[in-house]
Amino acid sequence: MSFFIKGKQVNGIKRAKYSTDKSKKRKPKAKPSKNEEITSSEDEGLVNNEEPEVSSSEDERETAQEKKLRLAKIYLKEIENEERARLQKEDIDEGDISKRLKEDYLKETGRLRMTVADRYKRIDEDQIQILKCREHRSSITCLCVTTDDQSIIAGSKDGVVVSYSLTKSRKERVIPFVKQSNTEEIIGHTKQILSIAISSDNKFLAVGTETSDIFIWEPQSFKFIKKLTGHKNAITGLCFKRDTHTLYSCSRDRTAKVWSLDEMAYVETLFGHQNIISSMDTLYKDRLVSCGCRDLRLWKITEETQLIYNGHSGNIDNVKMINEENFITGGDDGQICVWSMLRKKPLCVVQDAHGIDPSNQQPYWISALAALTNADLAVSGSQDGFIRLWKLENNFKACKMILKVPVEGFVNCLSFTSDASKLIVATGKEHKLGRWSTVKSAKNCIMVVPFIKE
Repeated sequence: MSFFIKGKQVNGIKRAKYSTDKSKKRKPKAKPSKNEEITSSEDEGLVNNEEPEVSSSEDERETAQEKKLRLAKIYLKEIENEERARLQKEDIDEGDISKRLKEDYLKETGRLRMTVADRYKRIDEDQIQILKCREHRSSITCLCVTTDDQSIIAGSKDGVVVSYSLTKSRKERVIPFVKQSNTEEIIGHTKQILSIAISSDNKFLAVGTETSDIFIWEPQSFKFIKKLTGHKNAITGLCFKRDTHTLYSCSRDRTAKVWSLDEMAYVETLFGHQNIISSMDTLYKDRLVSCGCRDLRLWKITEETQLIYNGHSGNIDNVKMINEENFITGGDDGQICVWSMLRKKPLCVVQDAHGIDPSNQQPYWISALAALTNADLAVSGSQDGFIRLWKLENNFKACKMILKVPVEGFVNCLSFTSDASKLIVATGKEHKLGRWSTVKSAKNCIMVVPFIKE
């Protein structure tokens, strides 16, 4: 099969393309008569019976260059306030702002490369936190961390979603399991939770279950917002495009879908996978990497093309983006592979990354992966009793283990906090996708592992 595939008909269905014909002129809106009442959209500027602001004439006098300058000043003021809060100091010099602007530019273009792996020396065993509650009696399958590092939101095989306070180390609120969903008022989920994701501004929480629906909640109050329908099988993966409300979903129905949560609407479907899709990830660009069984693909959304990669000898269960040009995968063959989007085969392969299972002489499955965005650090989990931290060396052509973290049970999900000072681990007695093996001595809980760095 070709490495580079154009969008085409799949199963008789042709993907819709958006019209970009600028020659079509919009019809001018009819002007209201003098006697016509002003609608709510027309008097948004009226507050407390004040006169509407006369800004239209000012905007007309403002040149394009002056408008750019004004918006740039507003943006710089926002950056200054954010850096003042982050650094916890009143006086911010030009060097701090310049550094922040440079990092933001490099992040969005995919050129930022941080070398931080050598700073991770050991874990702070005295400060490890265990978060659990009575609602999570079965294995925790997925989790996400809010961008302000205040809360952890996790889902489990019980069909329950729980928000934990990372600062107070306790349960905050719960979306319960319900036996039967009421179409008039949705208060919980009726099946196992398989995937979860939160938007960069912490405005939307997306939850995927064994049903074919995606549930959208408000993270701070767990108020139900919308149910997105369209998939035909269980939702196995969810992720938000960074700094947007664009949501990607994948399912056992072998398709990936694009949603816009600003309009709470379906956008398009991505066809091509030959079997179930088990994992997916994205960053800032309109690119999506997804995997399932032995099928690994990169989708270029705006170009309507896809790239196919070959490397694993078994099923590929997990994929994570490292930066806009590289990603990492793990599967049931025990391999960890590091990829470049420009090469069909992996740059680096770690065989038997978590060792051999003595009971059957087969490699331990890679059940969870996480990568520090735009850095040289990755982490993997299995059921061998350890989480392993990896340093990605030589421009991602080599992978070296730098630290082992003891943990009992199946590691079903991993995530770094935004400052990378802590690792959040979802553990359980069983694998997130089945019950073929059980570690009876393990706990169904969340571990918060802090690092000691240089």
